[in-house]
Amino acid sequence: MTGIESLPQLIISMMLFLLLFFGIGFLLNMILRSTWIIAVVYPIIVVWIIDEVGIFDYILSPVSSFQALGRDIAALQMVDALILVSGFIGAVLAGIAIRMLRNRGYQMF
Repeated sequence: MTGIESLPQLIISMMLFLLLFFGIGFLLNMILRSTWIIAVVYPIIVVWIIDEVGIFDYILSPVSSFQALGRDIAALQMVDALILVSGFIGAVLAGIAIRMLRNRGYQMF
Protein backbone atom coordinates (compact mmCIF):
# COMPACT_ATOMS: atom_id res chain seq x y z
CA MET A 1 0.00 0.00 0.00
CA THR A 2 1.07 3.57 -0.40
CA GLY A 3 2.07 5.88 2.40
CA ILE A 4 -0.32 8.50 3.70
CA GLU A 5 1.18 11.90 4.33
CA SER A 6 -1.48 13.82 6.24
CA LEU A 7 -3.98 13.24 9.02
CA PRO A 8 -7.04 14.31 6.96
CA GLN A 9 -6.06 11.82 4.26
CA LEU A 10 -5.83 9.06 6.90
CA ILE A 11 -9.21 9.94 8.39
CA ILE A 12 -10.89 10.06 4.98
CA SER A 13 -9.31 6.73 4.00
CA MET A 14 -10.47 5.12 7.22
CA MET A 15 -14.01 6.42 6.77
CA LEU A 16 -14.08 5.25 3.15
CA PHE A 17 -13.02 1.72 4.09
CA LEU A 18 -15.49 1.65 6.98
CA LEU A 19 -18.38 2.79 4.78
CA LEU A 20 -17.34 0.62 1.85
CA PHE A 21 -17.29 -2.59 3.85
CA PHE A 22 -20.38 -1.61 5.83
CA GLY A 23 -22.26 -1.16 2.57
CA ILE A 24 -20.93 -4.32 0.96
CA GLY A 25 -21.52 -6.28 4.15
CA PHE A 26 -25.03 -4.95 4.60
CA LEU A 27 -26.01 -5.84 1.04
CA LEU A 28 -24.42 -9.30 1.14
CA ASN A 29 -25.95 -10.08 4.52
CA MET A 30 -29.35 -8.96 3.24
CA ILE A 31 -29.14 -10.86 -0.05
CA LEU A 32 -27.60 -14.07 1.32
CA ARG A 33 -29.71 -13.94 4.49
CA SER A 34 -26.74 -14.45 6.77
CA THR A 35 -25.45 -12.15 9.45
CA TRP A 36 -21.68 -12.38 9.54
CA ILE A 37 -20.67 -13.39 6.00
CA ILE A 38 -18.53 -10.33 5.25
CA ALA A 39 -16.87 -10.40 8.69
CA VAL A 40 -15.76 -13.97 7.95
CA VAL A 41 -14.67 -13.19 4.37
CA TYR A 42 -12.90 -9.92 5.30
CA PRO A 43 -9.60 -11.55 6.40
CA ILE A 44 -9.40 -13.26 3.00
CA ILE A 45 -9.93 -9.88 1.34
CA VAL A 46 -7.17 -8.35 3.49
CA VAL A 47 -4.77 -11.14 2.54
CA TRP A 48 -5.65 -10.56 -1.11
CA ILE A 49 -4.93 -6.82 -0.69
CA ILE A 50 -1.58 -7.06 1.12
CA ASP A 51 -0.13 -10.31 -0.22
CA GLU A 52 1.59 -10.72 -3.56
CA VAL A 53 1.51 -14.53 -3.53
CA GLY A 54 -0.96 -16.23 -5.84
CA ILE A 55 -3.91 -18.18 -4.48
CA PHE A 56 -2.68 -21.49 -5.85
CA ASP A 57 0.70 -20.99 -4.20
CA TYR A 58 -1.00 -21.47 -0.82
CA ILE A 59 -1.96 -24.95 -2.00
CA LEU A 60 1.19 -25.86 -3.91
CA SER A 61 3.79 -24.44 -1.48
CA PRO A 62 2.04 -23.50 1.76
CA VAL A 63 5.13 -23.04 3.94
CA SER A 64 6.78 -20.40 1.80
CA SER A 65 3.44 -18.74 1.04
CA PHE A 66 2.52 -18.34 4.71
CA GLN A 67 6.03 -17.13 5.51
CA ALA A 68 5.67 -14.47 2.81
CA LEU A 69 2.27 -13.54 4.23
CA GLY A 70 3.79 -13.15 7.69
CA ARG A 71 6.52 -10.91 6.29
CA ASP A 72 3.94 -8.80 4.44
CA ILE A 73 1.80 -8.40 7.55
CA ALA A 74 4.84 -7.46 9.64
CA ALA A 75 5.87 -4.91 7.00
CA LEU A 76 2.57 -3.04 7.13
CA GLN A 77 2.82 0.54 8.24
CA MET A 78 0.61 1.75 11.08
CA VAL A 79 -1.61 3.83 8.79
CA ASP A 80 -2.21 0.84 6.52
CA ALA A 81 -3.15 -1.31 9.49
CA LEU A 82 -5.54 1.40 10.75
CA ILE A 83 -7.27 1.57 7.38
CA LEU A 84 -7.64 -2.22 7.20
CA VAL A 85 -8.94 -2.39 10.77
CA SER A 86 -11.52 0.30 10.02
CA GLY A 87 -12.75 -1.86 7.13
CA PHE A 88 -13.18 -4.78 9.52
CA ILE A 89 -15.09 -2.53 11.92
CA GLY A 90 -17.41 -1.62 9.03
CA ALA A 91 -17.97 -5.31 8.26
CA VAL A 92 -18.80 -6.05 11.91
CA LEU A 93 -21.12 -3.03 12.10
CA ALA A 94 -22.99 -4.35 9.05
CA GLY A 95 -23.58 -7.64 10.87
CA ILE A 96 -24.78 -5.79 13.97
CA ALA A 97 -27.14 -3.62 11.89
CA ILE A 98 -28.64 -6.66 10.15
CA ARG A 99 -29.04 -8.46 13.47
CA MET A 100 -30.79 -5.43 15.01
CA LEU A 101 -33.16 -5.12 12.05
CA ARG A 102 -34.05 -8.81 12.19
CA ASN A 103 -34.64 -8.67 15.94
CA ARG A 104 -37.03 -5.76 15.44
CA GLY A 105 -39.13 -7.76 13.01
CA TYR A 106 -37.99 -6.60 9.58
CA GLN A 107 -38.47 -9.71 7.47
CA MET A 108 -36.67 -8.52 4.36
CA PHE A 109 -33.41 -8.31 6.29
